[in-house]
Amino acid sequence: MFRGIDEVDWASLRHADGSAEDVPGLLRGLASADPAERQTALDGMYGAVHHRGDVYDATLACVPFLLALAVREELRDRAGLVELLVSIGAAEGATADRAARARAALRAGGEAFARLAGDPDAGVRRAVLPALVPYVTPPARVLSLLRQRISVERDDRVLPGLAESVGLFARRHGAAGGPLAAEAVGLLAELSGPPYGPGLRLAAIGQLASCAPERLPADLVPTVVRLLRDRSGQRARPGRPYGSPHGDSLAVRLRRLRPSDEEGSRLLRTVHHALGDRVADRIALLCGQLTSPDPLDRCNGVWMTAGLFREWRGAHPEPVVLVGTQVGTEEGRLHDAAVAVLRELGELAAPAAGPLHALLSHRPELRVRYGPRGAPALGGALRVLAGTGDARAVPVLAEVLAGPVVPDDLGLVIPRLGRAAAPLAPALRRRLARVPLDGPAARRRAEPLLAALAALRDTASVPSVVRLLRGVPDRPGNPGAVVEAAVRALAAFGAAAREAEPELRGLLDTACGVAAAEALWSVTGEPEAVVPVLLRALTDTGSGGHRRAAAADVLGRMGPAAAPAVPGLLRLTGSEDAAERVAAACAVWRTGGEAERVLPVLRSAWTQQPGTRTAIAGCVAALGPAGAPLHDLLRAELASPRRHLADRAGTGIQADLVLTRVCREALAA
Repeated sequence: MFRGIDEVDWASLRHADGSAEDVPGLLRGLASADPAERQTALDGMYGAVHHRGDVYDATLACVPFLLALAVREELRDRAGLVELLVSIGAAEGATADRAARARAALRAGGEAFARLAGDPDAGVRRAVLPALVPYVTPPARVLSLLRQRISVERDDRVLPGLAESVGLFARRHGAAGGPLAAEAVGLLAELSGPPYGPGLRLAAIGQLASCAPERLPADLVPTVVRLLRDRSGQRARPGRPYGSPHGDSLAVRLRRLRPSDEEGSRLLRTVHHALGDRVADRIALLCGQLTSPDPLDRCNGVWMTAGLFREWRGAHPEPVVLVGTQVGTEEGRLHDAAVAVLRELGELAAPAAGPLHALLSHRPELRVRYGPRGAPALGGALRVLAGTGDARAVPVLAEVLAGPVVPDDLGLVIPRLGRAAAPLAPALRRRLARVPLDGPAARRRAEPLLAALAALRDTASVPSVVRLLRGVPDRPGNPGAVVEAAVRALAAFGAAAREAEPELRGLLDTACGVAAAEALWSVTGEPEAVVPVLLRALTDTGSGGHRRAAAADVLGRMGPAAAPAVPGLLRLTGSEDAAERVAAACAVWRTGGEAERVLPVLRSAWTQQPGTRTAIAGCVAALGPAGAPLHDLLRAELASPRRHLADRAGTGIQADLVLTRVCREALAA
């Protein structure tokens, strides 16, 4: 196993932690009889030798020894070693040169991978499958090996991986249209029907969908749903994962993060991915998953609902309602998944508002949850209900506000409820008046309340906001987050906040000067004191692009009153930062500068930087009919079925909803 290990000059090799002198000890630890020592050694390999998917010269030197260890049947936990080798071949964090060298080293060990395909340990057989197509040669031998393994394999947790390998083979060799690729597709078509088991058939269907969709069954969705339920009915009780020893090592913790039915999740993800823009079929498939008797199938369906909505526009109420029904389940993992997905959907979760409200009515204990340190927070179901904008959340929030425990984050959900939340303003105002002026709790309590009262335009809270401005301890040059949040609230109140004018003027030369200038303009409508502050911010190179872009935004909202700033704004349209360029170009247009000079900037940013589209659409909306030169971009956006930030999990849906709403408003104007 370790022949030649002492002949390697490990001290001259490097890994993530520096010198690779410790690598021989790690390699020997992988062969230890002590489980804890094996876990520690595998942790060391992932933590240093293959840190974050990178490949170092020490990683390359390890490959022959890892292969030698993997084929020794007397060693334990070899599936983890094979997974490590496969991960090294993927080399997600490596440079192109080292990635190529890693793949070459693994191809040199192709014989070992072929041998491991028939290993007595089913975990090893499963782990080695991703290595067969890339590293075993020649191709004819690979296909023959896969066919032979399918004919003799009896473990239902290995068979789907074999089908995935056949699909990979077909895709890799299909470009040339050769007979081997056709043979692989024929094998997949054979595996997709009886007498094969449901897991193998599902895997084969998923692979056919990606490489030969014309060979799919005509009744694809009903077939997949039926096979999914048959598979669930045959699923063995959960046990210890392959190659995953007990313990709390890094490698074990990483495996615990995987879905509880990782294989089922992968099988259905493959089908969804292959269906692509066939949204109606994917909706039908999700409905089948979300009505499965098996909670693991439903949990996978919940997460895949999020995947569909992240990429494709549309309301699609059917799966949303079904996700909503999962919130009331006793299965903690399923409940948490449903809440997380519905929260990401935001207003699109409205079809689930009924089940959410019913749940909160019957189980008031879910209205407030407690974190690991005992801090109260708004319960997930209530956050989702408020996030849909449903007015039924208001009485529930009122009861929470009147109760003995009021989460500090309650104010964060108020903006989504709009004017329907106006009855909550007095209670929110009273809480703001009691916020301490100093200490760690000030920011945590004040910011959500200020955001809520600003959204409600509650001018009666102006005295409490001014109290914060006057009472927060003085921090010369940087007043702090609470003061900035208070300033933004005053900007929302407009002329009703006239009593705060002295405090706002006193903040113009501080770190929140841009926000203070915006608020002062909103309160007084006088540009003389505001424009010089914003002009200085435009040229402030020491404060970061965000401050310059914010200053340009404020100048744009001021319109013709900010005309003296046009030369500075024009210079900023040449910035390397896309947000700065767009903010400045929009401001030039809105202040009365020549649109022809900035339209190319906006068109270019719209295409190259999708994250700037909402700002550009907002500018077009503010201009009314004068924004017509960019209406074609807005119409094309609304005609697209795909979200503009489809790859941004967590925030992409909400950002896209805002964009499409602004586009519609601009065109309607």
